[in-house]
Amino acid sequence: MNNLFVYCEIEDGIVADVSLELLTKGRSLANQLGCKLEAIAIGNSLSDIEKQVMPYGVDVLHLFEGEGLSPYTSLPHTSILVKLFQEEKPQICLMGATVIGRDLGPRVSSKLKSGLTADCTALEIGNHEDKKACVTYENLLYQIRPAFGGNIIATIINPEQRPQMATVREGVMKKQIVSPDYKGAVKKHEVSAYVPDTDFVVKVIERHVQKAKHNLKGASIVIAGGYGVGSRENFNMLYNLAKVLNGEVGASRAAVDAGFADHDRQIGQTGITVRPKLYIACGVSGQIQHIAGMQESSIIISINNDPNAPINTIADYVINGTVEEVVPKMIKYYKQNSK
Repeated sequence: MNNLFVYCEIEDGIVADVSLELLTKGRSLANQLGCKLEAIAIGNSLSDIEKQVMPYGVDVLHLFEGEGLSPYTSLPHTSILVKLFQEEKPQICLMGATVIGRDLGPRVSSKLKSGLTADCTALEIGNHEDKKACVTYENLLYQIRPAFGGNIIATIINPEQRPQMATVREGVMKKQIVSPDYKGAVKKHEVSAYVPDTDFVVKVIERHVQKAKHNLKGASIVIAGGYGVGSRENFNMLYNLAKVLNGEVGASRAAVDAGFADHDRQIGQTGITVRPKLYIACGVSGQIQHIAGMQESSIIISINNDPNAPINTIADYVINGTVEEVVPKMIKYYKQNSK
């Protein structure tokens, strides 16, 4: 009762990275609250799920296994979560801000009248004093996310309704194993007790999944281009640099909107969140919307002809100059010294 729950997304028997990231964060938050961390796995052929999630500190794993639960469809997953939460009364529920999470989260929160904060970039535990009502709420979930077009960072709380629900984008949190031998309890539920037959009215007859053209999220080196790169042709320099460094190419929203790069390479609040070992920002101004998607990078290098560009304030190293001047020299240097 009143524990912290994480909904785990599963594709072909593999738990999504965003779910493992949320289990890591959930474990930390549960420790602060003195409660248990519980995970929910819904699908078919879930025999290996326990081995995947338990090392992240899961105290209880709720398993719902049966035909019609995978691939994901809205109705049965919603029914399961709504009834499970009515029974278990969790204080917090976390989901990935993915295609599934953005469909499932609002459905569940609407049924439970609990509210939901989408696309959080940070989660914390804290108190809130309502001076008007002379009431102090303790151990609330601070749901932190950019707001008003990314111009401010808003902290959202839900003092009254439960569960406190939030979705978090992939890559925002770190995933970290607590112990390979962590032992939690497994509860196998009867699906028919949670899902009416009418929820299976939609059947997936044929499914086509297009694989990503790149591995931007998992790249250890990212070369990102902004509007300052100047053109789609100039982006070829970034691809050449990425090839030399075995990295991937990303882009700011301004560069994508200008047609310099494809949308699936967009980094930032409305794109992908990355946390590489090395991030090279080329002609990126550094608006807060972009910084939200890359500020956790280990080392940041800024190449910019504007010494006052906002990106320079968070960069570890700043190279003043145009992309056309600097990037070809970097390519030449790395080619000479990588033999």
